[in-house]
Amino acid sequence: MSQHHVEKVIGRLVTDEAFRHRFAKDPDGFLTWLGEHGVELTACERKALRSVDPRMLAFFADTIDPCLQKSDLGGGIK
Repeated sequence: MSQHHVEKVIGRLVTDEAFRHRFAKDPDGFLTWLGEHGVELTACERKALRSVDPRMLAFFADTIDPCLQKSDLGGGIK
């Protein structure tokens, strides 16, 4: 089940601007928040996700068709 969560987190990091901004601002806090909201990740997966470069996520997001993107019009997720 955890691999499914990893795939959903990565997909959302690339397609959801607010999600991506929150991760870039505080990866540890973001991953804690995910856990509090039912996203089950192992310690190894959390460590691996923390190592993802937010600039690379943004770069990849810029290459995806805008119709697949979710813009951050509200200033971030709560």
